[in-house]
Amino acid sequence: MADSFFSRFRGLMLKKNLERGLILKIPAGRGRRGSAIHMFFMRIPLDLVFLDEAKIVVDTVTLKPWQTYTPKAPARYVIEFRTGVLSNSSTEIGDELDFTCEIA
Repeated sequence: MADSFFSRFRGLMLKKNLERGLILKIPAGRGRRGSAIHMFFMRIPLDLVFLDEAKIVVDTVTLKPWQTYTPKAPARYVIEFRTGVLSNSSTEIGDELDFTCEIA
């Protein structure tokens, strides 16, 4: 769970692989642009799921290193997965995800 400025900024930079997903917790009150992410210094492409406060999927995307992306709607959480997880899961906008984290 990345919930501080530094942990969100660093994210998965310079990682060579991703064993399991990483949840980025976006501070409350940020708009759509405040939910944007970057892939600077990334070594691997990622599948991303953007969720609102109620953990409803508001956008999904697959990004390659050095790309940036602003979701279609404001997000409170961004889940980063290795490429292929989205197509295998059939996750779509409007789906409700259930995950529990002690600090989520």
